Amino acid sequence: MPTFAAGQAECHVFTFKEGALSALAHDLEVQVGRFSIEVAPDLALDAKFDAGSLTVAHAVKDGRPSDALSDGDKRKIEKTILGDVLDAKRFPEIRFVAPAPTRTPTGDGFVYQGQLTLHGKTRPIEVRSRAAGTTQVAELMLHQPDYGIKPYSAMLGTLKIRPDIKVRIAVPWQPAG
Repeated sequence: MPTFAAGQAECHVFTFKEGALSALAHDLEVQVGRFSIEVAPDLALDAKFDAGSLTVAHAVKDGRPSDALSDGDKRKIEKTILGDVLDAKRFPEIRFVAPAPTRTPTGDGFVYQGQLTLHGKTRPIEVRSRAAGTTQVAELMLHQPDYGIKPYSAMLGTLKIRPDIKVRIAVPWQPAG
């Protein structure tokens, strides 16, 4: 059973700012540093992500990486994400479990009907992947309040993170020939 971890695969989380003072904030790309994705022979998945391993990769401006954040800014944001938003000490593991998938209509990806456990709450979720060369890429939107997560807010709500975040996972994949 192949298992993929950081270094072989990638997991990124994208947050988006909103509010009256959003010009003072940044959209973010956050990297998950520790995870394992086990793929069974029938392609069923058991993916575990260490909630305490998130690090801010960079700010994002107009869809592109930006060097707008200092290392100190990144560490401060990470502390807020891990402590105030995710409560990673109390909820250290994020887990996605899904039985064997179906193929996407185009046949180059997969559709998983699984269960995501995040912040102590388990909910059904559909995850779709697509081929990108020798990689399968899954992108999905998560609504933080569905998992009991209150999106970050500051300055009396005039600066906040949108409730919907994007997760992108990329895993090496060689289609059966």
